[in-house]
Amino acid sequence: MTPTARRRNAAPPREAVLSAAMDTIARRGLDGLTMAGLGRDVGMSSGHLLYYFRTKDELLLQTLEWSESRRGAERRGLLARQAPVRERLDAYVDLYVPDGHRDPHWTLWLEVWNRSQVAADEVRDRQAAIERAWHRDLVALLAEGISRGELRAVDPDRFATRLRALLDGFCVHLVVGIPGTGRAQVLRHVREFIEDTLI
Repeated sequence: MTPTARRRNAAPPREAVLSAAMDTIARRGLDGLTMAGLGRDVGMSSGHLLYYFRTKDELLLQTLEWSESRRGAERRGLLARQAPVRERLDAYVDLYVPDGHRDPHWTLWLEVWNRSQVAADEVRDRQAAIERAWHRDLVALLAEGISRGELRAVDPDRFATRLRALLDGFCVHLVVGIPGTGRAQVLRHVREFIEDTLI
């Protein structure tokens, strides 16, 4: 086999495939993400992709997990800074909220959530693990702020559940393009809620 043929048949690194999938979602939306098109982008046949990912659902979930691992590292970096808790809480919210209508990360989240209605328990468990990481980091930040007297005394776990539900509701409206729901408006509403309930 020639070196050129070996290069053509070699599978690209998994991260390259997942990155290409996210790039496609950003450029063309979920409808533009096909196994055949992704295969062309990364130099693999759609059959090879199906061999590695089995289904498009699995490809989407692995792409989400890959994207979330990167966002998780960014989130942990923001929350580890030497800064007032309120400032770090604002950074958490800013990272959580989509950039705008059709934000690719949130578009992917919505699709995976939708498909999870008929998914196996193992798939829902993987999604829940992503959710738990966001929740755990928020609870820890709230507990720190309360212990330092920077935030009002509340149950951190209970408050985190409510705040994330509020964020999710606003974020869904923003990413699907509900008229009158812009990113600046969402951030303002959430920050007003934090001021009213935590400060």
